[in-house]
Parts: sequence; C-alpha cells; structure tokens
Amino acid sequence: MNASSRRIATLAALVLASLGCCALVAVRLSYTGVPHFGYLVWNLALAWIPFVLAILLYDSRRRETGPVGVAALGGLWLIFLPNAPYIVTDFIHLGRDPLAPLWFDGITIASFAGVGLLLGLGSVCLVHSVVRQAVGTGLAWCVAGGALALSSIGIYLGRFLRLNSWDALTRPHELVSLTGRRLADPFGNPRLLFLVLAMTLLLNAAYLVVYTFASAGLRLELDGR
Repeated sequence: MNASSRRIATLAALVLASLGCCALVAVRLSYTGVPHFGYLVWNLALAWIPFVLAILLYDSRRRETGPVGVAALGGLWLIFLPNAPYIVTDFIHLGRDPLAPLWFDGITIASFAGVGLLLGLGSVCLVHSVVRQAVGTGLAWCVAGGALALSSIGIYLGRFLRLNSWDALTRPHELVSLTGRRLADPFGNPRLLFLVLAMTLLLNAAYLVVYTFASAGLRLELDGR
C-alpha cells in the first residue's frame, strides 16, 4: 500500500468510526427520547480540528508554506489539541442518566473517547514527523511530549474551570490571567497537579504505542518513497 492509499484508508477508518459513534447516540436518542449525549457529538467534532490542522501542517512541506503560515497552523493545532483527549473525561457523566442501560452508555462514551484519542495522538504523530524533519529527532520528541503535557493542562482547564479552546482566541487575556493564577502555586492545588501528571503519563504512554505502529509509514511518505 502506497502513501496515498494509507492516508485514504486511515481517514476512511476514522470517519467510519466517528459515524459509528454518532449512530450510538442516535440509538440512545430513539430509545430514551432525550438528547442527553448530544454533547459527545460536539466534543468529537472538536477533536477533529487538531487532526485536520495537523494534516495541513504535514502537507505544508510539499506546498512550501512560509514560516508564518507554518507557525500559525502549529499554534492553532496546539490550542485545539486538548479537545481530542478531553473526551476521556466524559466518563464523569456515566451513570448520571438512568434512562439507558449503564453498559450501553459505557460503550458509547468509550467509543467516543477512543476515537478522540486516536485523532489527537494521530495529529501529534504528524506534527512530530514534521518537526523531526525540520530540526531533528531530539527536539521533535520534546515537542511531542510537551504538547501532550500542555494538553493535560488544557484538559484540567476544560473539565474543572469550564474553559475551552475558543477562549484562547476570543478572550486570550482572561485565559492567560486565570491560567497564571491557577499555575502560580501548582503544589497548592493537588487536583491540578495529580490530573496533569496522570494525564501526561497516560497520554505519552499511549502516544508511544501509536508512534511505534505509525512511524515507519510516515517516514517513508516524508522521504518520498
């Protein structure tokens, strides 16, 4: 399978998986008559944004995009990246709505969380490859690990402070001020410290698994083989 075929197959699989997740929500809606899980569809749509941005950044090498364009794509990607792994925290809603069987709700949330993780980690893998080609392996790993650590902070900001990626674009000064106050004394906020450390470890471990399977194909495509 050549590079183009691999890309089409990967995109098709992710699209089909996303549609399958939405179908689960549709089944739940028809069963209960209440659209309580509709937020999962919105969260999954947000998880697609960093993946699409990563593809654009990945293709910028062939389009010879200037440094300003590359930096803009990279910045937007980093801002929206936490939306992908954020879906894992939606398990907090499990059991709050007894209208549907618990096992069905568990499968539904797990499906959305799994696809969201694949989209997020896949986007990191694409950006990792671009950075590796530009500045070398060592710094590329720092960028990948740092992006996942920042995503863990973003997950905290979204779940507990109810902030989102759009706030970084619509009210950046407020976001910076609030984030600075929360991070000024990280050891004084055990919940922040625990969540960020735990999510950083889990996301990096999951990324290593994805990277192991994807790196060979990405390297061949970047080398033009």
